[in-house]
Amino acid sequence: MDKKKKVTIQTCQKSNHRWAYQTFILAICMSLVFGFMSQTILTSMGAIMAVIGISIFIFLSVIFDMVGIAVTSADEEVMEKWNKEKVKGSELGLKLCRNSEKVCSFCADVVGDICSTLCGAGGACIVVAITEAFHNDSLIMLFSISVSALIAGLTIFFKALMKSKAIKNANYIILKIGTILEKTLFRKRKNKK
Repeated sequence: MDKKKKVTIQTCQKSNHRWAYQTFILAICMSLVFGFMSQTILTSMGAIMAVIGISIFIFLSVIFDMVGIAVTSADEEVMEKWNKEKVKGSELGLKLCRNSEKVCSFCADVVGDICSTLCGAGGACIVVAITEAFHNDSLIMLFSISVSALIAGLTIFFKALMKSKAIKNANYIILKIGTILEKTLFRKRKNKK
């Protein structure tokens, strides 16, 4: 008789959800701050200033989305090689690659969603500024939907254009981001060392 073989099932270690909780708190705090700003500042702006504001938020959303895609597509081995060769920006570029899920989550989700919220507030400001003289509710609703659709369409269009470039040039983009961070945010730390 065959002895029954024991089947052992290996359980996965509990994944670290700390970053997800930190992102949750960060997203709420940033949304509160920017939501307050959008309700106070954007709603008091005219249509032209709102269009400029929306353009800036779409640009930021596209740039941060590009960084999020690039960091997940970048080759860590290439960054390690460049870091050994002391290429400018490679040290922080390597750190970004090693924390790609956090960087991508912050850039694509947190910043992207906040920019979308601000674009929505800017769109509402445009609708209010332009439809003040309108007396037809159906026309106001149609204009409001059209503005929202245009903002969403432009954001998606520019993100679609950027995605293939972000994937193809991922290493170069992350190296440039590393260089920018070294020259700005992390400059003081290096000087102290």
